[in-house]
Amino acid sequence: MKEIEVQNKQQYLKKNHPFGEIIKLEDKKKCIHCELVFLAGEYKVLKDRNGEEYICCPNAPECEGTVIDWINVD
Repeated sequence: MKEIEVQNKQQYLKKNHPFGEIIKLEDKKKCIHCELVFLAGEYKVLKDRNGEEYICCPNAPECEGTVIDWINVD
């Protein structure tokens, strides 16, 4: 996997978030894999050999959590 630099992270989320909910960069999230609490805007985008892009935990690639593994933190 190779990390991709995203210039406009909010626009990228709006276009590529796999669920109907649009998360904001300021939203607090927790990764259920590594238990990191972070701001959504700290996410990374990784691209696999087939060209598929994944919105990943800030601890990626050490953590395999993606956006589907994030829970809301109040």
